[in-house]
This record gives sequence, structure tokens and C-alpha cells, in this order.
Amino acid sequence: MTPTPNNILALVAGASIAIASPASGADAYPTRPVRIVVPFAPGGGLDILARLIGQKFTESLKQPTVIDNRTGAGGNIGADIVAKAVPDGHTVLLTSTSLAVNASLYSKLPYDARKDFAPVSLIASVPLVLVVGASGPAKSLKELVSLVKAKPDAYTFASNGSGTTSHLSGELLNILTGAKMTHVPYKGGVPATTSVATGETSMVFTTIPSALPLIKGGKVTAVAVSTRQASAVLPGVPTMASVVPGFETDNWYGLLVPAATPKPIVDRLNAEILQALKAQDVRDVLVREGSQPIGSTPAQFAAYFTGELAKYAKVVKASGATVN
Repeated sequence: MTPTPNNILALVAGASIAIASPASGADAYPTRPVRIVVPFAPGGGLDILARLIGQKFTESLKQPTVIDNRTGAGGNIGADIVAKAVPDGHTVLLTSTSLAVNASLYSKLPYDARKDFAPVSLIASVPLVLVVGASGPAKSLKELVSLVKAKPDAYTFASNGSGTTSHLSGELLNILTGAKMTHVPYKGGVPATTSVATGETSMVFTTIPSALPLIKGGKVTAVAVSTRQASAVLPGVPTMASVVPGFETDNWYGLLVPAATPKPIVDRLNAEILQALKAQDVRDVLVREGSQPIGSTPAQFAAYFTGELAKYAKVVKASGATVN
């Protein structure tokens, strides 16, 4: 089961004990600056979150925190750096759903997403919103699903790039409804959403910040969010699963370390993440970006990550998507 925002308070209480307990075995950690590797460019939602968490780490761990943006190959360059780093908690990976997707999307990777990382905490869930053109035939999710079932190959779906959660969400809709919509990739969420507003494409799964100006401007209609929980930013918009059972995607954020990192250090980092998520400035930024703060134990995140690997392996195989 996906951890929920309600986990945070209970987990934080335990985290406070873990931080203070001399039995934790992590009293000497850290002994030098902590490097948070972000496998995407500066300025995005993940980078903003990393810098906020870095500030909290610096304050509580009493060591500088360095944000290291290592972009390229869909997040694989940054992931590989952490997979091969010394497993002592001084190099950590703050990443997204891409880590689970890439395990199946790429035919060859220099690391093993299943074996080379120890999950620390799931941090937040970033819902995608499914939008259609305001002047199009569908005004609701039920109408849209009926249309794509009736004419399986008559519609197109845009995405913010091949292999992204935006793309694979569309492919999952094809799989679960029996539709055969054609994928039209764009370079980013804004041009993809604009293509729906102008009628170039039929629909798109995109981030709420990318879609919100066009939703408010009446150019596109939000018919569903991709997560099992509704979004506070889009009240009244149903979930995909309410009409398409089994549908759930998001662009989650999570913290991982090299696989051999000692458990006391993993637990210490988990406690620090939960404390950071309790901070109002961190929560405010996440909510403003349309994200849902979560927080989890390492075991919860490990189970969730395993499920994500399996889910996207099925979607990638069924859709034939690949990146070499």
C-alpha cells in the first residue's frame, strides 16, 4: 500500500527518538559534508526540494550539505554515481519515478536499480492531471473513457517526452481500456498541454503546475488526477481509478543510498527526512507544486519501489517503449 500523508506524524515521533538515541549506532555520522545527488537540472521541483532538505540537513546534522545536479540520460548518470559511491551515508540520491521506469525502459544500464540502492524514505507524491481540450467532445472522465473504448484508434495523447511518467500514463490508459491511442511526444509539459488546448492532440497527462494556467483560462478541462487520492489543488476532479480500476501513476520523490550503507545510517537519514517533512516551509513548497507530502519507513519505501518496478516493467513491455 502506498504510504499516505497521515503516516508522517506517527513516523516523526519515532524519528525523534531515533535521532536522540545513542543506541542508534549513527552518532558519529556524518563526519564530512553530505552530498545530495539530484539527477535532473537545477530549477525543477526535485531540485527545489533538494535545496530545502539540504538546509534542514545542514542545521540538524551539523555538516554542510552540497546539492550536486548530475543531469543526463533520463536520470541515469546521477543514479549511477550514487550506486557506485562509498556506502557511508555521505552521498545520497534524491530522485523520482524515473529510477523505477528506467530499469525497464533502457536495454542496458550501468547499475541495477533493484540491487544497488537502499531506499530511505518516500518523500512526496506528485499527481499528474489528465486534461482534454475545452472544446472537445469529452467533458468528464466517464465520457472520455467511453469515447476511447468506442473508437480505440481515433485519439492521440501528448506527453512531455518519451519514457516519462506522462508518456507511460497514457500507455497504461491504453492497456486498461483497450484503446489504441497514438502517442505524440513533446519537449516538456507546457508545449504538450498547449497542444491539447489547440486541438493538435486529444489529451495529456501532465503536472498540475503545467496545466493550471490553461485550466484556469478555460482552454483545457481537467477530467482526472492520476493518483488514488484526489488533489487539494484541483478540488472536485476525480481520480482515474474511480472510472478505470487499477489505474495509479505519479511522479514520486524519494531518497536512496548505496545498497551496503549500514542500517543505523539509513535509519538516521530516514529520521532526518521525516523531521524535514514536518517543517512548514518544506510542506508549503510541496503543496504549492501540487505535491502530496508523504514520508515513510525504509521498509515501506522498499516495498513501494518494488511494486513500481513491476508496474512499469509491464507498461513498458506492453507499449514497446524503449530508449537505447
